[in-house]
Amino acid sequence: MLSLTIMAITFGVVFLAELPDKTALAGLMLGTRYRASYVFAGVAAAFVVHVVLAVAAGSVLTLLPHRLVQALVGVLFLAGAAMLLLKKGDEDEERIKAPADQSFWRVSGAGFMLILVAEFGDLTQIMTANLAARYDNPLSVGIGAVLALWAVAGIGILGGRTLMKYVPLRLITRVAACLMLALAGFSLYEALAP
Repeated sequence: MLSLTIMAITFGVVFLAELPDKTALAGLMLGTRYRASYVFAGVAAAFVVHVVLAVAAGSVLTLLPHRLVQALVGVLFLAGAAMLLLKKGDEDEERIKAPADQSFWRVSGAGFMLILVAEFGDLTQIMTANLAARYDNPLSVGIGAVLALWAVAGIGILGGRTLMKYVPLRLITRVAACLMLALAGFSLYEALAP
């Protein structure tokens, strides 16, 4: 059963955590060189693969005792918040090798492979697994996460540079970390409450 609330929570958490990540920058760089729709097709397909893997991993966690899962999820959210708060700026921005031609398959393939490799085991993939375990609603979590990742990719491809002029990256990162701290608190409370 789809839950708009779970989809919205997942969207918000994943969107804010992914926005300051390298994906938006990679999308921006590819989007300035190639047709945006081709880049988005590859990036979007890679994110679907990542979300399916994350939701599957989170669904396996639901087989464990509820209090243990909530404690694990709470600790992982705390770790995610710490990673965001302690993350240094990306001075060594990754260089993206451009495909030789601009065909759909070359450009979308380059976007797919870049995201598939760069985002594997990334914070948002771990957070998606945590949310799937927390809410035990893999479809709602999956849809919310995919939509959030697609939104970040679209923003990065179509105008990430403009957004960053008006909203400081540090503010976005701190808001995401605060959301994760709140989710960690709720999870740990549920794990420890009588």
